[in-house]
Amino acid sequence: MNVLLCSINTLKGLYDISGVEVGQHFYWKIGSFQVHGQVLITSWVVIAILLGSATIAVRNPQTIPTGGQNFFEYVLEFIRDVSKTQIGEEYGPWVPFIGTMFLFIFVSNWSGALLPWKLIELPHGELAAPTNDINTTVALALLTSMAYFYAGLSKKGLSYFGKYIQPTPILLPINILEDFTKPLSLSFRLFGNILADELVVVVLVSLVPLVVPIPVMFLGLFTSGIQALIFSTLAAAYIGESMEGHH
Repeated sequence: MNVLLCSINTLKGLYDISGVEVGQHFYWKIGSFQVHGQVLITSWVVIAILLGSATIAVRNPQTIPTGGQNFFEYVLEFIRDVSKTQIGEEYGPWVPFIGTMFLFIFVSNWSGALLPWKLIELPHGELAAPTNDINTTVALALLTSMAYFYAGLSKKGLSYFGKYIQPTPILLPINILEDFTKPLSLSFRLFGNILADELVVVVLVSLVPLVVPIPVMFLGLFTSGIQALIFSTLAAAYIGESMEGHH
């Protein structure tokens, strides 16, 4: 009975911890679900920017690209090179996925520094880059996990699970744990870097409003782009690893 009561108290404690929040959030009620409205708003803005830019750039495609079409073709070639380097010759079907990850994260990160989100007032909380919220980065990391599981299973079938006992069955627990650490590292790396960058800029602007924050903001733009490249490169590497079956 004492063990049972202790277990119940432990679970209650974990439940209480799960309710702890950092900052205020603007929630929407959708049926029985409660979602972060501020994340959906900024995510839709980023998606609209991507779709609008692509539509305007390629609405009249030319044989010899110029302007926006030339820029988007350069971005496509860059994403294809990243995908081919990490995945190999079977990279083709995965270019849309890797490209979507890279562009969404890149524009999301930059939106936190370039768009005046704080001018839009909400009843609770405030708007920020979508990748400034752990829910967004975890969702992207889980999508990456599902993608590399699908890649391995679609190519190898059930024999894909043989990787867990290679090179020796003793490593089974470690190989299983690896599938949990991959999305954790992806999500927390992206979330932590973007949150830290925005906090540094906010603190510097409040302390020294002129001149000093500008170099930090430019550095933030650079690191934001690097974070998008790291996430998409690792996603492609995990997909290539699952298809090849080596570590």
